[in-house]
Amino acid sequence: MIVRDFNELKNTDRAVSDAQWTSVRLLLADDGMGFSFHITTLKAGSEHTFHYKNHFECVYCVSGTGSITDHGTGETHQIRPGVMYALNLHDKHTVRATEDLVVTCTFNPPVTGTEVHRADGSYAAPDEVAD
Repeated sequence: MIVRDFNELKNTDRAVSDAQWTSVRLLLADDGMGFSFHITTLKAGSEHTFHYKNHFECVYCVSGTGSITDHGTGETHQIRPGVMYALNLHDKHTVRATEDLVVTCTFNPPVTGTEVHRADGSYAAPDEVAD
C-alpha cells in the first residue's frame, strides 16, 4: 500500500513548478501503478497550451474556474468543480485559468517526475530522453 500526504510532498522534489503552475506528483512511474497521479494548481489569469502526444491524461477539477479549448475542433468547454476532461486522442489543447484552478491529473503511461514540457507542449515518450 502506498500512502502519501500532499502537504508533506508539496515542499519536496515531487513538486514541480514554473511561474504559472505547480504540480505535486503523488504517484510516479517508479511506484509501479501503471499511471501517475498529480495535484496541479494553475494560477489565475494563466494560459497553457499542451499536446501530450505520448501520454493520455485525465483531469478532474477540484476548485476554481477556467476553460479548455480543443485545437482540433475549436470547441471551448468551461471548467469548474466537478468537471472532468480526458485527452483520449492526444488532443492539443489550451487551458485558461480564470481563478486559481486546482485539478487532479492522471497520466498513462506514468510520468517519471523529471519531464519538462517541450516546445510543442508535449512530454517525451517514456523510452525517449526528454529534450
